[in-house]
Amino acid sequence: MVKMTLIARVTDGLPLAEGLDDGRDLPDSDMYKQQVKALFKNLSRGQNDASRMSVETGPYIFHYIIEGRVCYLTMCDRSYPKKLAFQYLEDLKNEFERVNGPNIETAARPYAFIKFDTFIQKTKKLYQDTRTQRNISKLNDELYEVHQIMTRNVQEVLGVGEKLDQVSQMSSRLTLESREYADKAKDLNRQALIRKWAPVAIVLGVVFLLFWVKTKLW
Repeated sequence: MVKMTLIARVTDGLPLAEGLDDGRDLPDSDMYKQQVKALFKNLSRGQNDASRMSVETGPYIFHYIIEGRVCYLTMCDRSYPKKLAFQYLEDLKNEFERVNGPNIETAARPYAFIKFDTFIQKTKKLYQDTRTQRNISKLNDELYEVHQIMTRNVQEVLGVGEKLDQVSQMSSRLTLESREYADKAKDLNRQALIRKWAPVAIVLGVVFLLFWVKTKLW
C-alpha cells in the first residue's frame, strides 16, 4: 500500500508537492519525512546517481525516479509490488510534467504546486488495491521491468551523505586553521622585523636629534 508521496526539485532539494493526507495515521511519520528530506539533500549534492532506486527503511521502502531534474518519491509497505510502485510514480511524473513543466525551474517557494495533491490522491486510489484487474494487468506487463532497479538500505544511503558532510566540515576546519596559522605567522614576522630594526631606528633617531640640536645651537 502507498503510504507517502513527495515530489522535489533535484537541483536544490526544494519540495514541490506532496500528498496532503500522507502519513497522518503512520507511526513515526515525522522520522520518515526527515529521511525523505535527507534523501533529497543527498540528491541535490549529486549523490546517488541512479535515476531509479529503492531504499529500504524499517517495514517500508522508498521508491523514487528522477526525470527532468525532478524526483518523484513514494513510500510503500515492503510487500507492495515494486512494479506497481514505479508505474504509480511514472503516472505522477507524466501528469506533473504536463501540467507544471514550464514552471518547475522558476518555482521559488516550497510546495509551489501543492494543488497537484488532487491528482496524487486520485492516482493513489487506483493503485491501492493490487488485486484489481487494472493492477493485475500492469503487474503482467512484460514491457515494464524493474528487476534491474537497485535496492539499498536507508542507513547506507544517508551514511554516504553523513561521511561527506564530515569530510566537508573537516576540510573547512583545516582551511580555517590554515588561515589562522598564516595570520599568526605574519604577526610573528612583523614582530621579528620590529625587534630587528627598532634599535637601528632608535640610534638613527638619536643621531638625527643630536644633529638637529647641533644645527640649532650653531
